[in-house]
Amino acid sequence: MAFNDLLLQVGGAGRFQQIQVTLVVLPLLLMASHNTLQNFTAAVPTHHCRPPADANLSKDGELDAWLPRDRQGRPESCLRFTSPQRGLPSPNGTETNSTGATEPCTHGWIYDNSTFPSTIVMEWDLVCSRRALRQLAQSLYMVGVLLGAMIFGHLADRLGRRKVLILNYLQTAVSGTCAAFAPNFPVYCAFRLLSGMALAGISLNCMTLNVEWMPIHTRACVGTLIGYVYSLGQFLLAGVAYAVPHWRYLQLLVSVPFFAFFIYSWFFIESARWYSSSGRLDLTLKALQRVAWINGKREEGASLSMEVLRASLQKELTLGKGQASAMELLRCPALRRLFLCLSMLWFATSFAYYGLVMDLQGFGVSIYLIQVIFGAVDLPAKLVGFLVINSMGRRPAQMASLLLAGICILINGVVPQDQSVVRTSLAVLGKGCLAASFNCIFLYTGELYPTVIRQTGLGMGSTLARVGSIVSPLVSMTAEIYPSVPLFIYGAVPVAASAATALLPETLGQPLPDTAQDVENRRGKRRQLQQERKQMVPLQASAPAKDGL
Repeated sequence: MAFNDLLLQVGGAGRFQQIQVTLVVLPLLLMASHNTLQNFTAAVPTHHCRPPADANLSKDGELDAWLPRDRQGRPESCLRFTSPQRGLPSPNGTETNSTGATEPCTHGWIYDNSTFPSTIVMEWDLVCSRRALRQLAQSLYMVGVLLGAMIFGHLADRLGRRKVLILNYLQTAVSGTCAAFAPNFPVYCAFRLLSGMALAGISLNCMTLNVEWMPIHTRACVGTLIGYVYSLGQFLLAGVAYAVPHWRYLQLLVSVPFFAFFIYSWFFIESARWYSSSGRLDLTLKALQRVAWINGKREEGASLSMEVLRASLQKELTLGKGQASAMELLRCPALRRLFLCLSMLWFATSFAYYGLVMDLQGFGVSIYLIQVIFGAVDLPAKLVGFLVINSMGRRPAQMASLLLAGICILINGVVPQDQSVVRTSLAVLGKGCLAASFNCIFLYTGELYPTVIRQTGLGMGSTLARVGSIVSPLVSMTAEIYPSVPLFIYGAVPVAASAATALLPETLGQPLPDTAQDVENRRGKRRQLQQERKQMVPLQASAPAKDGL
């Protein structure tokens, strides 16, 4: 595995790496906006039934006469009287009677547009008997992300990271823009699904393309940078949503910039590591020489030749070709072990994460404020995660972030409902730990899988994460049994999954594997070290006895 030496020879983390990493991670600012966009575009304002068209609403108290009240004295959201009722005092001083017959809102609803002038809920009346459709839109988006992870992860191993990334930028731009002009709810959902597919491909290829062009000692920095850009995107979403509260304009604003990303992505340089693992040595040489020229290492680039590459990458050329199949994840014992353990980590992280972040209105404070707080907690959380990743390793960081997140959520389940400050603080801390877990799992997965199947492995991991994000809203329905049941489930899953990290190898300071055989060899070396340690223990124990003789 001499590819890291080749990268150092052509400039290491030079000018090219700095420019390409910046351009590749820039779209992630808006990817964060798309993932949680429905917190704003599908916000549910206060609403009540619209009286019949012939009702004289200009008359004092006429509107109240049509609206039954709940126990707190607020108008019912989904019921109205069949005829105006009068006789008992209402909250505004008029007289109504709450004993009359009621019926569903047959003439639509009146919405409070003081905070949100327009949302998909208001435009298509996704309330009361149709309220499940609101969650359906988000679930279909997550289904799109799931499909995109499966499809584009595999295509990137077949066609290359750059080509798939260019396609994903264009698909996001077109589908996101079309969603902003959707004439009805089914069309909107269809374009949101397509957006989810493309954004999954962007997320996977962004990490892989950057990691494969970076030397060993800089990979953790790149992974942390990507995580921070995503966190900044959450701040950006809060500000943009506050400035542009109309859902169509907001949807358009976070989609149109992807046309610019599509244009400049044509200048990206394909991963030379992927070229070599695909057996395309001529393109590997061209890519490395081009990078050497950009990094100001022209002499080093000129010294490279086909013969040098054949000698340096002999193992990749002989073992890597033709092994990029998803079935390898189950067929090869070492890859199967990685796949099963990483699937648990991906599922648990996403399951608990979206259980927290997709219910911002449930915190009882400004939705914009809680979005900023949830974004702010990522900054120290990912910094601590970065320090742990670089000093102690990927495995301790992954285990600690999941375990701590689960504990915070479980504790939240037993805190009384009226202690909102404590509950919100624990939720924010848990969300920060889950954000650090996401940051680590992307890097860790990319370092564990070999080059020939790295994108497929990342795609399968992301697929399991999307399954978690789809299942997560369903678990929230268990609150009807007992309010804290969802929190117990959201907390127990990451705690249980954290144990899977004990079965994974550490990758701190290790070169990226290029073939499945490299993974097998790494596993064999680990077993050999464990056996040597076991043999040393009895030898150390018998040494004093020999001295006594």
